[in-house]
Amino acid sequence: MLDANQVESSQTFPAVFLPDLDRQAISQLQRDTARQLNLTMSFSDTLLSGAKGPEVAVIPTGQYEMGSTHHEFGHNKEEYPQHYIQIQKPYAIGRYTITADDFEIFCKDTEWTFRDDLIQSSGKTPVINLRLVDAELYIKWLSDQTGQTYRLPTEAEWEHAARAGTTSAFHFGDEVTCKEAHFNALFPYNEAKQKKRWYLPRCSPYPKPIEVGDKPANAWGLHEVHGNVWEFTQSNWRDSHLNANRDGSNTGAITSPWYVTKGGSWFDDAIHSRSAARKRRSFEELDTNLGFRVVREIV
Repeated sequence: MLDANQVESSQTFPAVFLPDLDRQAISQLQRDTARQLNLTMSFSDTLLSGAKGPEVAVIPTGQYEMGSTHHEFGHNKEEYPQHYIQIQKPYAIGRYTITADDFEIFCKDTEWTFRDDLIQSSGKTPVINLRLVDAELYIKWLSDQTGQTYRLPTEAEWEHAARAGTTSAFHFGDEVTCKEAHFNALFPYNEAKQKKRWYLPRCSPYPKPIEVGDKPANAWGLHEVHGNVWEFTQSNWRDSHLNANRDGSNTGAITSPWYVTKGGSWFDDAIHSRSAARKRRSFEELDTNLGFRVVREIV
């Protein structure tokens, strides 16, 4: 297989308006992009030990609408104004958030350790209780191990990948149940949207992250982009999308103690797991509902 870094820089990718495509066409666009780069739609790089790194999926270029309008239930003014983003370079992003098993390989190789007083996850559940700097240490190690460039997604890249061409509140539509996402079952979406009273949750509350891959994937093969754990991005926090860059890059060289997280979590109301939802977190913050997925550059 040809290394994607060897693909000619003059190679061009379609500037298609993604909401015009149905799910089948969205998946075909991913397939065509991967073929053009001599990659499979999802793949894993090999670590120096011979073990496999996290599985990533190819994300095509294209234009989409980022943010939400006041017509979307759960809309927050921080998601305004809705605006077009033109992703100009394909990239690959984790099909899942980085798991405790993934992170354990890093810990054993570098002797990095968690604080004894912190709750730790295990197995195929997302790694939690990490600061942004800890996630970046893992990403640097992953890049060194594979000889490829890994990083955190920008906020616009994250939302582009999560939406997979959709304009609805969630990649599967404008309603959500616990079958599609892991959120706080005491604060559902559909009942609140319909202004119905509820006294008991329709699914059993589960006050911690679930294993990755448990919920249905979007059209590009990404799991748990809605709920489970909030996910780091590399984007500094801004109170709105006013004057945002339209190419998916970070807007301005802003120095801020806050950064953007996306996706919602098991601890939060269902409205926070929408594609457009965003939350600010401190650079020094760590939590049992905060994790990350990686971007792997492919051009």
